[in-house]
Amino acid sequence: MYTLLVVDDHRDVVDIVVKMLERGGYRSFAAYSGKGGMEILTTVTPDLILLEIMMEQTDGWEILEQIKKNAATADTPVLMLTSKQLTPAEMEKYGNDIEDYVLKPVTDFELYNAIEHVFHRRKTIQSDVDRATKEGVDGDIVREYAHLVRSIDINKRFLNLFETRYNLNNSYFAPNDDISRALKNLDSKIRAEKTRLREIEGKIR
Repeated sequence: MYTLLVVDDHRDVVDIVVKMLERGGYRSFAAYSGKGGMEILTTVTPDLILLEIMMEQTDGWEILEQIKKNAATADTPVLMLTSKQLTPAEMEKYGNDIEDYVLKPVTDFELYNAIEHVFHRRKTIQSDVDRATKEGVDGDIVREYAHLVRSIDINKRFLNLFETRYNLNNSYFAPNDDISRALKNLDSKIRAEKTRLREIEGKIR
């Protein structure tokens, strides 16, 4: 059974999410503030943290930075479960530190799917890494492979999120220059990472 920590300063929202998780067969801990979440992390090591951005006192991005700067919690995956739309600037700054970005309100199915996707991706990457390490593949190549697989998958989810938000398939809507530039950069990054992954994955698989 996976253990999740829910961090949000809206008590009713936390309680709803916790009940959703319980229905899905997850064990959960509830934190009603960013500070409360950090306190729980001193005694609990969850398999995944669900973190709101828009919190008073200390927002979710600040909490994310605290989590990643602390050696004891740095490897704990974080999924942003929030009411705030992701901006290109936030994606560029924090994208490497989060596993996914899910907007509320969210259905049980959508939440479970996002959670299981994170666990499946991490399990698959770890399996490949363990096998490659056992076979004596160069450590730098193994680490780069793991980084690329994760980055490509997450960035594709970001791109889909932005395409949906800005309705890019609608010919009557034209995003501003900053948004267009950010999306083109993200698409280019995904393409470049895919190219590099193809170059090295033969050494892994």
